[in-house]
Amino acid sequence: MQHKNRMTIVTVAALWTVAASAASTSRWGADYFPNVPLTTQDGKTVRFYDDLLKGKTVAIYLMYTTCQYSCPLETARLAQVQRYLGDRVGKDIFFYSISIDPKHDTPEVLKAYAEQYHAGHGWTFLTGKPTDIELISKKLGLYSEPDPSNKDGHTASLLIGDEPTGQWMRNSALDNPRFLSMMIGDLLNSWKGRKQTEVKSYAEAPKLDIPEKGHYLFATQCAACHTIGHGESVGPDLLGVTSVRDAAWLARFIAAPNDVLAEKDPLATALFKKYRQVRMPNLRLGKDDVDALIAYLGRKVLYYACPMHPETRSEKPGTAPCCGMHYEPVFAASEPASH
Repeated sequence: MQHKNRMTIVTVAALWTVAASAASTSRWGADYFPNVPLTTQDGKTVRFYDDLLKGKTVAIYLMYTTCQYSCPLETARLAQVQRYLGDRVGKDIFFYSISIDPKHDTPEVLKAYAEQYHAGHGWTFLTGKPTDIELISKKLGLYSEPDPSNKDGHTASLLIGDEPTGQWMRNSALDNPRFLSMMIGDLLNSWKGRKQTEVKSYAEAPKLDIPEKGHYLFATQCAACHTIGHGESVGPDLLGVTSVRDAAWLARFIAAPNDVLAEKDPLATALFKKYRQVRMPNLRLGKDDVDALIAYLGRKVLYYACPMHPETRSEKPGTAPCCGMHYEPVFAASEPASH
């Protein structure tokens, strides 16, 4: 079950072939997966194969609640996937987050962590004996050898599988949430009732609109926890953040939030407490990436415009002529860098 993050067409085709086999004859069944006991965030004891895998479509990843690197983003990304899949989660698709730090991650700690990320029905956080969790991670192909140079402690991988058909694939847990939701919700079961479709030429493909670097970084690294002008999410709304935060502080906090928080910086500590102790992950962004991201955030501007004269706008309400009317906030999706 060792696969690369992205499945090749040949591998996917092979998985569709495997899907034709019944669960009883699948090599990825009760004879392969361990049936060790685990404990849920609600304190319930479950068996890994009998209760969590058997007869189900699942998405599984490893995490630990004190992680300062990939785990917060992994969990926030899966929360996005859950929203895309809607009520299918808990009905015919199940999410499992397994802690690799069971000594610290008690059911109570996992329950609080799940609430921080708005984990809903059908998403279970699990802990257990270290030896059992190591066995599971090795059987799933998610195990990482101890590496002093990797402060994260594990690889951000998501295992997607359909136990009845024997289809299993591994992907980056940090991938695009729409892509992941498609992989989980459609691809695994696409062999069922599959209809032949006309093959189209690449010449008919629409032109690819490649976003600027800052936009791309926000969409792939930040949007799981933040919005710009659409309200608070897991973390704060970032509209106008470059105007209210010191530039040097903002750059350092984006680059190494764990270090800033460890220093008990007053602002970082206040944000940590306000947003339910959700840790902003260290995304290992270089200076150029940080600068591009801040430049992008700086071009997201909230103006105040008169409803009678929308062409008249200002960064502060009431500072442009408006016939005595009240100003209304208007979100400008893209503004020149000079603003």
